[in-house]
Amino acid sequence: MTPPSADSAACTSLHIRNARVLTLAAPGLQTPRRGAALRELGVIPQGEVLVAGGLIAAVGEKVDAPAGARVIDALGRVLMPGFVDCHTHACWAGDRLDEWERLMRGESYEEILRKGGAIHTTARAVREATRNQLSANLRARLEEALRGGTTTIEVKSGYGLTVEAGLKMLRAIQRAAGEWPGTVVPTALLGHAFEGNLDDYVKLVVRDLLPEIIREFPGIAVDAFCEPGAWTVEACVRLFEKARKRHPIRVHADWQKPTGMIPEAVRMHALSVDHLEASTRADLELLARSNTFGVVLPATAFHAGGRFASAAFFVDRGGALALATNCNPGTAPTLSMPLVIALAVRFCGLSPEEAIAASTVNPAALLGFPDRGTIEAGRRADLLLLHHKDERQLAYELGGNPVAQVICGGRLV
Repeated sequence: MTPPSADSAACTSLHIRNARVLTLAAPGLQTPRRGAALRELGVIPQGEVLVAGGLIAAVGEKVDAPAGARVIDALGRVLMPGFVDCHTHACWAGDRLDEWERLMRGESYEEILRKGGAIHTTARAVREATRNQLSANLRARLEEALRGGTTTIEVKSGYGLTVEAGLKMLRAIQRAAGEWPGTVVPTALLGHAFEGNLDDYVKLVVRDLLPEIIREFPGIAVDAFCEPGAWTVEACVRLFEKARKRHPIRVHADWQKPTGMIPEAVRMHALSVDHLEASTRADLELLARSNTFGVVLPATAFHAGGRFASAAFFVDRGGALALATNCNPGTAPTLSMPLVIALAVRFCGLSPEEAIAASTVNPAALLGFPDRGTIEAGRRADLLLLHHKDERQLAYELGGNPVAQVICGGRLV
């Protein structure tokens, strides 16, 4: 998929008619959506949307369109906001097919990591790749994501495990972002794994890598992976106490075992805690009462085995929930947000409505974009026209691509 030409970019407005519009907007709804509000999709059963200048100009049962506007007849199909994938590791080189076979034979991820595989396998491939190669790999994945309806995506570094390779990854992400019509949000995953002694490695990250991030990538989120065999709670806290003075912080936690990271993340006002598969109910309740998002990644349990996160419990306790693919070569090789929705409904206890809101308006809020995730006048025109006339098909259908057309930044791509 390539960006539109200069001629098409200058074309007239888009007038979408005869659509089942999921606005995800209604009077009194606050962002992020919590509890019962997560099920409110703001449906206009037969509506119209006008797009002009990259923005949504009007939405309603009927809208006035200028002469010459390009008309798209939705034929009663669903029109909804573009997906926002708020947790990916989509920048990498190499593959992990051999390790996947070992996982399928019953070897644990922690065992593979301890033997120098998992993240370390990808780190070696990333070090050998050039920035141009990493950028090209990512650009191909971004195009795939766009075809599946993802118009805003977060991409982490974290596979370098050296100062030079970490910066190379972020520069490759930055380059690919500039060549893609959607929006890419880079994240500096500084605590992913480690080489040698963890205490010495944390010192290197805080002393050498973090200052370079502060200088070259001001304001981007700093992340860490808190898990047995990776970074400990204490190591994460050491990094975050330094980083949060200048950067928002995010953390992976409780994938395979409860780590105790959630109380620390809440104390430090982290943007999000991601994974949550093994979180205790007490920790989920604490997280739900806070302003920190919980990000659930159901494709990981589906692909790599293990339990699914208790997303329904978190929502029932009032938590700010987001869903994401966790796209990565080891535990979630997918960029399909529709698949994530289907898995979250089947295995995490969500309703289709909750899963849709957790894939659009809530992750947009997490990433700091109040201009998308809903269909309202003045918002960025990131829109999806589905093949389906009922949004529940997103959760019902497995495989395939339910997206008929993508409008990204007001352009039909």
